[in-house]
Amino acid sequence: MQRVLMITMLALTVTVAGLWAQAKQPAPKSKEEMDALQAMIQAPDADARIKAAENLVTKFADTDFKALAFYMEAVSYQQKNDYEKMIVSAERSVQADPKQYAALLMLARGIAQRTREFDLDREEKLTRAEKYAKDALEILKDAPKPNPQITDDQWVQGKREFAAQAHEALGYAAMARKNFPVAIEEMKTAIEESPDAVTMVRLAQVYNQTSKPDEALTLLDKVMAMQDLHPTIRQFAQAEKVRATQLKNGGTKPPAAPAATPPQVEIKKQ
Repeated sequence: MQRVLMITMLALTVTVAGLWAQAKQPAPKSKEEMDALQAMIQAPDADARIKAAENLVTKFADTDFKALAFYMEAVSYQQKNDYEKMIVSAERSVQADPKQYAALLMLARGIAQRTREFDLDREEKLTRAEKYAKDALEILKDAPKPNPQITDDQWVQGKREFAAQAHEALGYAAMARKNFPVAIEEMKTAIEESPDAVTMVRLAQVYNQTSKPDEALTLLDKVMAMQDLHPTIRQFAQAEKVRATQLKNGGTKPPAAPAATPPQVEIKKQ
């Protein structure tokens, strides 16, 4: 689950509960469609949610919730660490609704994170990721609440969390190009919009790569002080702290980076 999924799921659950009584669109066109939609929202796990989403779009080809169904599929595949199917489902969501900013952000972050320096199609992938992120930011400017029962303050915070994902994706793309000044600025913006331990550790990695151990240590101390920090994130943060300390204590270049970067695990907000 990504950091905005819980607010998205809350909004969706409240919406579906009242959809059948509403005359406004979008709305299910029959009780059977509503039941199929409810089954998708209330699915107990990723596999069940994927099955329910496919049932919805297959049995109700004209459903107003096609983009939602494909997005929920993408979220489920992300939970299963199935990157290829996540991308396909997110793209189907955007095809169904070009303003599906949550799916755009999933595409932006997923593609940017997995693009490597020597990929033959690196520039094509990074250009796509940047476009998805910038399109999402533009859509978010005037995006209405996904549910009228969400308060204004909740929606302001929700939009900031979505914006943070966009800037995070732009930061990843800049990292893949080794454009470290841009990567730093984008990740700093992401953290300002919505502090996130994974993004903070990744920014610390960039600081270490650019011989800025003091900045890295300041950031990593904040991460290590977080309550209920995921053990895997703590492990990566500690490794980066060792690198920063070695660099500060006389190393002429950063020690070798870890073989992997922090995974996208759900982290409790501080």
